[in-house]
Amino acid sequence: MSGSGAPGPGAAPCRFAHYFVLCGIDAESGLEPDELAVLCKWLEADLHGKSSDTANKASGENFDQSPLRRTFKSKVLAHYPQNIEWNPFDQDAVNMLCMPKGLSFRTQADNRDPQLHSFIITREDGSRTYGFVLTFYEEVTSKQICTAMQTLYQMHNAEQYSSVCASSSCSMDSLASSIDEGDATSLAKLQRYNSYDISRDTLYVSKCICLITPLPFMQACKKFLVQLYKAVTSQQPPPLPLESYIHNILYEVPLPPPGRSLKFYGVYEPIICQRPGPNELPLSDYPLREVFELLGLENLVQVFTCVLLEMQILLYSQDYQRLMTVAEGITTLLFPFQWQHVYVPILPASLLHFLDAPVPYLMGLQSKEGTDRSKLELPQEANLCFVDIDNHFIELPEEFPQFPNKLEFIQEISEVLLQFGIPPEGNLHCSDSATKLKNLVLSDLVNDKKNGNIPSNALNMYELLKGNETIARLQALAKRTGVTMEKMTITAPLVEKEKDVKLQCEEVELRDYKLNVQLREVFANRFTQMFADYEAFVIQAAPDLESWLTNREQMQNFDKASFLSDQPEPYLPFLSHFIETQMFATFIDNKIISQWEEKDPFLRVFDSRIEKIRLYNVRAPALRTSNYQKCSTLKEAAQSIEQRLMKIDHTAIHPHLLDMKIGQGKYEQGFFPKLQSDVLATGPTNNNRWASRSATTQRRKDRLRQHSEHIGLDNDLREKYMQEARSLGKNLRQPKLSDLSPAVIAQTNSKFVEGLLKECRMKTKRMLVEKMGHEAVELGHGEANITGLEENTLIASLCDLLERIWSHGLQVKQGKSALWSHLLQYQEREEKQEHSAESPVAVGTERRKSDTGITLPTLRVSLIQDMRHVQNMSEIKTDVGRARAWIRLSLEKKLLSQHLKQLLSNQALAKKLYKRYAFLRCEEEREQFLYHLLSLNAVDYFCFTSVFTTIVIPYRSVIIPIKKLSNAITTSNPWICVSGELGDTGVMQIPKNLLEMTFECQNLGKLTTVQIGHDNSGLLAKWLVDCVMVRNEITGHTYKFPCGRWLGKGVDDGSLERILIGELVSSTSDEELGKQCRTPPQQKSPTTARRLSITSLTGKNTKPNAGQIQEGIGEAVNNIVKHFHKPEKERGSLTILLCGENGLVAALEQVFHHGFKSARIFHKNVFIWDFIEKAVAYFETSDQIGDNEEALLLQRSSCKTFCHYVNAINTAPRNIGKDGKFQILVCLGTRDHLLPQWIPLLAECPPITRMYEENALLRDRMTVNSLIRVLQTLQDFNIVLEGSLIKGVDV
Repeated sequence: MSGSGAPGPGAAPCRFAHYFVLCGIDAESGLEPDELAVLCKWLEADLHGKSSDTANKASGENFDQSPLRRTFKSKVLAHYPQNIEWNPFDQDAVNMLCMPKGLSFRTQADNRDPQLHSFIITREDGSRTYGFVLTFYEEVTSKQICTAMQTLYQMHNAEQYSSVCASSSCSMDSLASSIDEGDATSLAKLQRYNSYDISRDTLYVSKCICLITPLPFMQACKKFLVQLYKAVTSQQPPPLPLESYIHNILYEVPLPPPGRSLKFYGVYEPIICQRPGPNELPLSDYPLREVFELLGLENLVQVFTCVLLEMQILLYSQDYQRLMTVAEGITTLLFPFQWQHVYVPILPASLLHFLDAPVPYLMGLQSKEGTDRSKLELPQEANLCFVDIDNHFIELPEEFPQFPNKLEFIQEISEVLLQFGIPPEGNLHCSDSATKLKNLVLSDLVNDKKNGNIPSNALNMYELLKGNETIARLQALAKRTGVTMEKMTITAPLVEKEKDVKLQCEEVELRDYKLNVQLREVFANRFTQMFADYEAFVIQAAPDLESWLTNREQMQNFDKASFLSDQPEPYLPFLSHFIETQMFATFIDNKIISQWEEKDPFLRVFDSRIEKIRLYNVRAPALRTSNYQKCSTLKEAAQSIEQRLMKIDHTAIHPHLLDMKIGQGKYEQGFFPKLQSDVLATGPTNNNRWASRSATTQRRKDRLRQHSEHIGLDNDLREKYMQEARSLGKNLRQPKLSDLSPAVIAQTNSKFVEGLLKECRMKTKRMLVEKMGHEAVELGHGEANITGLEENTLIASLCDLLERIWSHGLQVKQGKSALWSHLLQYQEREEKQEHSAESPVAVGTERRKSDTGITLPTLRVSLIQDMRHVQNMSEIKTDVGRARAWIRLSLEKKLLSQHLKQLLSNQALAKKLYKRYAFLRCEEEREQFLYHLLSLNAVDYFCFTSVFTTIVIPYRSVIIPIKKLSNAITTSNPWICVSGELGDTGVMQIPKNLLEMTFECQNLGKLTTVQIGHDNSGLLAKWLVDCVMVRNEITGHTYKFPCGRWLGKGVDDGSLERILIGELVSSTSDEELGKQCRTPPQQKSPTTARRLSITSLTGKNTKPNAGQIQEGIGEAVNNIVKHFHKPEKERGSLTILLCGENGLVAALEQVFHHGFKSARIFHKNVFIWDFIEKAVAYFETSDQIGDNEEALLLQRSSCKTFCHYVNAINTAPRNIGKDGKFQILVCLGTRDHLLPQWIPLLAECPPITRMYEENALLRDRMTVNSLIRVLQTLQDFNIVLEGSLIKGVDV
């Protein structure tokens, strides 16, 4: 707004105030009921479906009330100037907002304190105008109106009389209802309070004076209006006619320039206002102290979160100014974002239908005295945040994410509040009765305590009021509500020297200013930390503003997927919602538009803060952790305001006598004079000094800007060196910008290169230590994983580092991501060479042969291929995002170092893109850098698979049979189902006679199990499968699912389907690093050898002895316990711990096999399951024999559940073999904590003697007891089984 507009009378865009308005009663048209308000009430009744009878009553409710309580139409009586082209006067809106309830009448018995409120008018283009209103009561001089009021009263009393006789219930006005209800509602009393008698009472009517301003200088406007009102009510006439002061503020007081303060003159006192500088938070004059006192800190943060997530916010209070203060306070705290939806802090009665709006809104509704929340029926409350300001109470929508680091945030704000003596829980002491009383007693003081204009007659006024019955009633009321009168008593200090009071008031005001700015700094700092690198994810797709505007709807402007993949885990619930809001979208739009137009002021300030953070964090750019960083700029912020207020920069022209007609506008105490409109309609003719001055500065700025655009290149260079200087460690002093000699540049740059290399070493080391440290502790059990959050943060910062390295010493910047643009140029060159097939794309050495010679075809290690994978991901919209995805993919494939080495091996390209001093052209450092990255191959990352969970991935699977012992090809129809941590493929038929197939499905995450089976049809239906291999074709992760068993009826354990547990096969490329630093292997299915030994295919294997078996059980249980003691994000796969090679199922199998008489009976294998079934048969029959002993009751229920489970497994619609059934039984028994009950049953049952040797572990009482004790340690854990393990079994 600073002087860039059309020069008009006094170049008004720079004027402090645009209009002065007077609203009140129009003596000509007399008393008109406010039909709008009545209509609203009727609509409201209709809306809630009340009967027509009550609706009629409602429509007459305005007439039900005593005439003094009714609302009447107000009018804009005068406004000056008539109109301003850039801010046209909107008569209806101003009238409605100056007097939202219309006119109100009072008599001398009522409280007639002046009230201050403010309002805001938001125009369609989003620009705002503020109004500041002082409402006071003026004696009605028109005989006609007094008579009309008397007539209304006579009608009203006649009606009341009949209704009182009919029933004792009567509607009295609020004051009457505050008398003890015990009193009889006698008619005399009723009339006494509810009457107006023209001969006895003086009638007063509300009138308001209002300033409309372009900026919210609330304190200054308030002081000006209060002084104006004082001039009207004081015994002496003001020093000059009121026109002089109004003309002065309209035409001769400029807006203070940004960063400056201004003194102008009210009627009695000078008034000071100040405006923040271009790099400070934008102007906000509403005291946040009040907002925190009214809502309390906890509530305020919740409401703030709802506003950020663009819900519907409804503020509710009796006091207009409170509505405005809370609305403006909360929207101020949104910086750098701005509320983009319906914003009506004071909703006039006639606009209630706005509440139906199906859009986010922030509105304020005035509550009627005595109505509570339950009576307020709102059209929609699902997404509503209801804020009852007066009662310190909020209702929140059901589910919404919490603000990140909420507790630390609240802690930091409360520290600021406490420094200023404000209790964080808010202040409920400002209850209404107390405030009313204060208002009465200290009317001038309270309304104006900040000015110190305490007239010496303040006390006399109190003396006058002492005998007033209204006061007496209020005092009684106050006593009842527990408000002590002592607080209100006016004692001598009031009449102290005005000077002290004045100083005090200035101090209070200064404190408020300081508190405001410090609270806002804390909030702004949160966003600066959260969005410190938002810029990297902005998508700049359009070549110019016009094409951007025309295609705005179809364009993506922010790469959300990549941005979120970079954020700390706890922030995600909030951020994923927030980046979908309109305020965020507008913020990003402003960022994009800023390449063609001047930056939005909010954005400019925010960007400069981010720059500052980068400057301070030069040494190690802040890792994106969820660590809370407090605001460090509180002191400076408060100081800059204090300095401006202490040292005034500008003083406006004093009010002076105008060329007025004499004898008009005579001073009459208590009446606002009729102003002479001719002198107020226009400003001074000599186009004001300050206006022309600001216009010339603007022109100078424009010239400078154009000039700098012409020599833009030099400036860019200069900017780049500055940028580079900033991104380096603090040890580097900033190079003088004047001295850009080659020597200085070279020196500066060698320091950069050093710094980048050091940072790379630190980062890779940290990533390794994090991973390896955890893995060493793991000792190879389960899988190693740092928390997803920590890992994400580290990888994000590695991506940052690579981007910074790639942008060092660039010849010309192309696109947002230097790394991706380098990759693209490499890709283009490679694809141009026709013989790209023989280009140095290393062919992976990973031929995976099994005993049978069938292999998974090798996956080419190709930098270009990995780029194509990323280019095909539609979720990623920006170059920065693509570069990050490519880094994550290369890291997961353990090819990052190799790929980058290959990229840099094209020296011609590197020379073309980079200056001589660039990091990437310093050979020694570059080699060290690639070596550091190579060290990351020592650990397994899943940073691509785990972040891009929704992409479709091609998989390839190969089934490898054991040829020596079986048909490679089966005549039956085989099928396979692959499951991973993120889902499964469902059953897929394998094409006949093909052992290899490819399929595409949404990312399965890490693979866990494969179910494989066939339908047993045809002649060659038996199939001996060695293993299944499945490979993720994008990341190259290959999983092996060992089997080593037959599939077919009448062979092995008769299984037609098996569940296989996977292990990740390490790629051979790691072997360059030497085997010693490999990740400890993950668990896998029991090996072929062990399985075969169990099924007695070969009897030659050495069986483990009793000690080893018991050790195995302990180990297996111990691993499960450890699994549950890890944080949830770090836990590996429970399936592996149950069914894997050293899992619980395998360990129990060993126990059951020990001493098992597995001699073939008629050439048929005997399995553990056969023993289980025999036991069940025994339990079922012995159950019927029935034992009377008590101990057997418990045993019997265990028998029952055992039989139930076994039968359920046997009858399940799956073709699982006997060993598979045993696995399911163990898994279910573990899940439902039943194993410790079942094992003693099996150890005691008679079939054990037939099927087990004397020395078997199961027949040894002590071993069984210790086994039970070990298994009992699993009782406390909630074990959830993977669906593929127990599919189809219903227990």
